[in-house]
Parts: sequence; C-alpha cells; structure tokens
Amino acid sequence: MKILAINPGATSTKLGLYENTKEIFTEVIRHKHEELEKFDKPIDQLGYRNNLIEKFLKRKEIKYDEIDAVIGRGGLFHPMESGTYIVNDKMIKDIKEDKHISNIGALLAKNIADKAGVKAYITDPVCVDEFDDVARITGLPEFHRKSLFHALNIKYVSRKAAKELGKGWEDINLIVAHLGTGISIVAQRKGRVIDTNSTNDEGPFCPQRASTLPTIQLTKLCYSGKYTEREMLVRAIKKGGMYAHLGTDNVREVVKKAKTDKHAKLILDAMCYNIAKTIGAQITVLLGDVDAFVLTGGIVYNDYCVDKIKERINFMNKPVFVYP
Repeated sequence: MKILAINPGATSTKLGLYENTKEIFTEVIRHKHEELEKFDKPIDQLGYRNNLIEKFLKRKEIKYDEIDAVIGRGGLFHPMESGTYIVNDKMIKDIKEDKHISNIGALLAKNIADKAGVKAYITDPVCVDEFDDVARITGLPEFHRKSLFHALNIKYVSRKAAKELGKGWEDINLIVAHLGTGISIVAQRKGRVIDTNSTNDEGPFCPQRASTLPTIQLTKLCYSGKYTEREMLVRAIKKGGMYAHLGTDNVREVVKKAKTDKHAKLILDAMCYNIAKTIGAQITVLLGDVDAFVLTGGIVYNDYCVDKIKERINFMNKPVFVYP
C-alpha cells in the first residue's frame, strides 16, 4: 500500500510517501511568518496548505489513483484513547469548532483522500487522554488540567526507546520531553501518559509560547487595559516565550547568537532550566521509578540545549535517548 502522510505544524507542513512502512520520500515545506500572518485563524490556512500539497504531488508525479490511504496529524478533538481513527463527519464538525493548526491535518488528509477515492485517518491526536484523576485537579474548582500533548511523536519515540532497552513499552516507565515550537513533557507509566504539562497553558516557556506565568502578575496585565483578550492569547501562544524575549523562535539562531550575546544566552539557558525542572516534576509523578528519559523534537538538534538539560537529570543515572 502507498500511504501519504501529512503533518501540519506551526511553521511547516511535513509530507511523506510510504510503501507499507518503507519511506519513499519526505519533504518539509517551511512557512514564513509573513505568509501565515495573513490568516486570522489556523483553519483559514486550509486552502493555502492544500494548494502546496497538490503542487508537491504534481511535482513528484504522484497520481491520485496511486494512493491507497492518507493520514493526517490529529488535533484538538474530544478526549480519546490512543489509536488510529477514520476521519468522519463528526470529527470534521469538531475540527471546524476549534482553532489549533494540528486540527487541519485531518481536513488536509480528507481533501486528498476524497480525490484519490480512499479513506483518511488520524493517529494519536494531541487530545489523547490517559490521565489519573488526581492529575486533573487545580487550585480553583472552575478549572481543571487537560491532557493535551504531542501524542503522535511521543508515542512513537516511546516505542523506539523501549526497543533500544530490549523491552515492551507497556513494561517500562518513561519521561518523554517533546521540545519543539511547543513543549510537552510527559510521565508515561506502562505505556500510558498519566501526566503532562498542557503545552499551551503550563510548563516551561517555549520558542513561541509563554506557558506557566506568575498568576497575580498575569491577572493584573489582563485587566490593565493594554491588551484585548485576543491580543493576550496571541502573546501567550504565538508570540510568547523565546519569541517575546528575542524576536525569533528559531532556536538554532539563538544558540549561535548566545556565543556572543549575554542576554540571548540567559534566555536560552532559562528555557533549558525550565525544561529540566519540569522533567524533575514528572520524576515525582512516577515516584522516581524511571527506566529512561527521552528527548525529542526540533530543539534537540542543538547539542547545546541537550547538554544543558542532561546536566540536570544525569543524577538519576538512567539512559537518556535523543531522537531529534
């Protein structure tokens, strides 16, 4: 079977064609900020990204009747078990009511699948929920913690790490840190993610996201009259974190800049510090019973960041697997 895989991210669309599990080719289409800022909501990017995919297929001379299945990145649907799902009308209705870029993966897959006359699928969307109930409670009864994380990659690299350990992933405990534009750091017990920071709301600040902030200072800023609700959400999710401090979300650029710029180095080191601190919190969730750590995502292409994180978790004397 020939399977087309589509993964829309915050600043890229990744495409791959596979024959069964064998990769035929992959490609990453990068999107500039000025291109994406033309769109009010992520779902408004659907036509723009779909056109790029169709041009890609034409350039690679891939005919629709050659494709047997299309799979897209899953998004913010209702909480669901880990697994693979067919894209149906109910899912599409949920997608059109939400605003995260990962949601359009199912729609992009459906557009191509309909032209090919085949089914569209998603696997392990960001809303996979395997929490213990105790992990949901917050300090105010009006709020509860949600299970929202980079499930697709985290589930994949967990299996990969288990294989390197010579064990089944359902037999081990892992702490997995997906470090990309957004950051998810999970405690995974016997194959189930029992706790994670919700990547838009909490945890270490990221290249684009502010994540955990001092509650009183945040409340005062929201009521200061300086920003609308929408402007605050943009600051928190799209233009927070490293971008807010340094005007860029490109970690590779910041690593280079940090060699001569003390402020850039401070911000970079602070992000790595907060990542390691969140990993430390997940050690307590697993009662210290950790078989290995996994670092994954685009940030770990940078050895500087990997080394900074490792120096704070090496005391556990456990394997640290690095899968960029």
